[in-house]
Amino acid sequence: MKNQYDIIIIGCGPIGMKCGIQAERRNKNYLIIEKGCLVNSVYNYPTNMTFFSTSERLEIGGIPFVSHGDKPTRRESLEYFRRVKDTWKLKVNTYEKVINISGEKNNFTVQTDKDNYSCKNIIVATGFYDTPNLLNIPGENLQKVKHYFDEAHPYAYHKVAVVGGGNSAIDVALETFRRGSKVAMIIREEKIKDSVKYWVKPDIENRIKEGSIKAYFNSEIIGIFEKEIDIKTPDGKITIENDFVLAMTGYHPDFNFLTKLGIKISDDDYSSPQFDDSTFETNINGIYLAGVVCGGMNTGRFFIENSINHALNIFDHIQSKE
Repeated sequence: MKNQYDIIIIGCGPIGMKCGIQAERRNKNYLIIEKGCLVNSVYNYPTNMTFFSTSERLEIGGIPFVSHGDKPTRRESLEYFRRVKDTWKLKVNTYEKVINISGEKNNFTVQTDKDNYSCKNIIVATGFYDTPNLLNIPGENLQKVKHYFDEAHPYAYHKVAVVGGGNSAIDVALETFRRGSKVAMIIREEKIKDSVKYWVKPDIENRIKEGSIKAYFNSEIIGIFEKEIDIKTPDGKITIENDFVLAMTGYHPDFNFLTKLGIKISDDDYSSPQFDDSTFETNINGIYLAGVVCGGMNTGRFFIENSINHALNIFDHIQSKE
């Protein structure tokens, strides 16, 4: 019957696609629902981004991933995942947002902004990239403040403040600096993070040492204004001229959506959603988590490479209960 499925997968990132491949392999009637475009999170990565991982570690569905360099670019990844979708003929509805889920195992109703569906099981593979960690300071709502970075050209010859000391912040600082921006970094920690990519870390440290990029360590922005920002430093508050604030402060899962589904969230610092470590079933029978959404605020716990097997565990568990 129309709109009736064994499984509905929410999110069409790499792990959502992997779940779709498992459904195809096991002849399950399924649908992947994605609120944006195919692999929407990858699409929203910086235009010139290069993955930390090598291409073969990102492969899914037995489709070879050949890139020009050791590590694939964003553009190569988009092309690759389109090829995966076409090869497996995955059933995907893009630009459709899930609004609500009701019912229980074997009789769920999934309401979107376009239609209603019924299904026996649900897999939530929504990642975390759509919800930025806010600074929660005055002026953060100004148009000059960006929580996502696309490319450096729009900021050329302007005074840019980059917030954060991780990989994303370092990449943004170096790219904007090399396009003619006057860059100031505001970093909570006392130094550049040890987790920064080893081939990038010496570059940013040398730019800071020579004064090409100004770094304020043990510091944080406390106010944003049209033409300046206030920074709390170990030496007291300072004010510097500023045109753009690029807040590379990380992201987190959509906890409102998870709790709306009834999924329990831990009350520790990581706000981890509750799920079984072997089956990935949540506290709600028939609703599973897959991919980086499983990590809560600990966004470094799961990534594409170590989440690929989530789909296998989930479908093994679903079949064991049939």
